Amino acid sequence: MATAQLTASSISARNLPSLEGLRPGSVKFSSVGHVRTAGLTQRTFRGLVVKAATTIAPKYTSIKPLGDRVLVKVKEAEEKTEGGILLPSTAQTKPQGGEVVAVGEGKTIGKSNVDVSVQSGAQVVYSRYAGTEVEFNGSKHLILKDDDIIGILETDDIKDIKPLNDRVLIKVSEAEEKTAGGLLLTEAAKEKPSIGTVVAVGPGHLDEEGKRKPLSSSPGSTVLYSKYAGNDFKGKDGSDYITLRSSDVIAVLS
Repeated sequence: MATAQLTASSISARNLPSLEGLRPGSVKFSSVGHVRTAGLTQRTFRGLVVKAATTIAPKYTSIKPLGDRVLVKVKEAEEKTEGGILLPSTAQTKPQGGEVVAVGEGKTIGKSNVDVSVQSGAQVVYSRYAGTEVEFNGSKHLILKDDDIIGILETDDIKDIKPLNDRVLIKVSEAEEKTAGGLLLTEAAKEKPSIGTVVAVGPGHLDEEGKRKPLSSSPGSTVLYSKYAGNDFKGKDGSDYITLRSSDVIAVLS
């Protein structure tokens, strides 16, 4: 009988979305035993280990990111719904924001020295699967690249985000309620829109000389964008927003 052993190096949270609710630390399943499924032979899985974050020992009192990396203290996951109902850990939304704790010295592009685009104390939003998780001073932190930061939150509403680099913030158009023939669509049948209005744009991407190149998109424009690009957010007004790279904007509609 074959024996399989899985370790953290062969398992990622991206491939196992059900692990998003796990708390920092290690989760161990020892001697799971025999698993039988239809049409498959018996297999035994022993010593399954999933490591959610690297724990920094208390003897280390600070972390200094290198290059264009940033250390972010992750915002705690919501434990209740707006109605006050407690959420199990598996149902809690994985945070995508936090406070910048420390920044690196930047990077060199061509002959230019480019500083990190955020400063300590800034409230930021980052890409969903970016960075390396570390447990430090009893809190979850992320060490990530400056380019993985989507934008700076100037209020607690996503519509007020200040996009960074080549990112664009778009308010998503509402899904069609009816077909062309006038038939009402159910929620499940409504196609996810890929059209929206540009709310804000970043300062642009860096060229080979380290200079910013302005983006072609401008606030107020109605645009068509790649269907599966970017990061989705819900605004306080209930509207859907998406942040994506300027290169994922396909066309301007008029």
